[in-house]
Amino acid sequence: MKAMIFAAGLGSRLKPFTDQHPKALAEVNGHTLLELSIRYLQHFGIEDVIVNVHHFADQIEQVLNDNNGFGSWVSISDERSEVLETGGGLKKAANYFQDEEDFVVLNVDVLTNLDLDRLITAHRKFKAIGTLAVMKRDSTRQLLFDDSMVLCGWQNIQTGQQRLSMEAKSLHSYAFSGIQVLSPKIFEMPFEGKFSMIDVYLHFAKFATVKGFDHSGNIFIDVGKPESLAQAAYLFDRL
Repeated sequence: MKAMIFAAGLGSRLKPFTDQHPKALAEVNGHTLLELSIRYLQHFGIEDVIVNVHHFADQIEQVLNDNNGFGSWVSISDERSEVLETGGGLKKAANYFQDEEDFVVLNVDVLTNLDLDRLITAHRKFKAIGTLAVMKRDSTRQLLFDDSMVLCGWQNIQTGQQRLSMEAKSLHSYAFSGIQVLSPKIFEMPFEGKFSMIDVYLHFAKFATVKGFDHSGNIFIDVGKPESLAQAAYLFDRL
């Protein structure tokens, strides 16, 4: 099984560190977020990884070369010319996954003790085009699911904006954890250039199964701010 790590973002919330470095190289207990993501995947037997790069891309490549990919086979998807966001970044790497039954995608700035094997098993059980790890937690942007955890839409709590792909008797809101298992059918997406994976999921939810996997109760940190790094260092002090 293969995986992709999204590491091309500008990391503006981690300034001033990201004025000189990519957010993927921010450290928790002496380990970069990039290393922690790679080792997280290794824990579940995934050692074939592609990483997209844009902001200070040379630094990421150097760290991977100096550390022999931290024990994994790591390829680079080069977005130096233009950062493509999550959807565009995944589509650019499509050839890497062409022979896969399914694959994992995660954000480099997410730390969790989610059991990835359970997420993969759920994805295969329901034969979904995508299975998204979600939680009941505070977030201004929420995904909306029906009683069977089938994706129906998205909403922005602050602005009141709502986008529905299908109707449901009741809707349940969850925050996306930035980890997903996908079928290669996802590459039939009708988008080009720069776009978000949320747009992709809402498109497919109109006629295919996109499932949510509730892992509420797990440790989870979106390491987007300096204070989040300090919190992560405390919670993941055994890494």
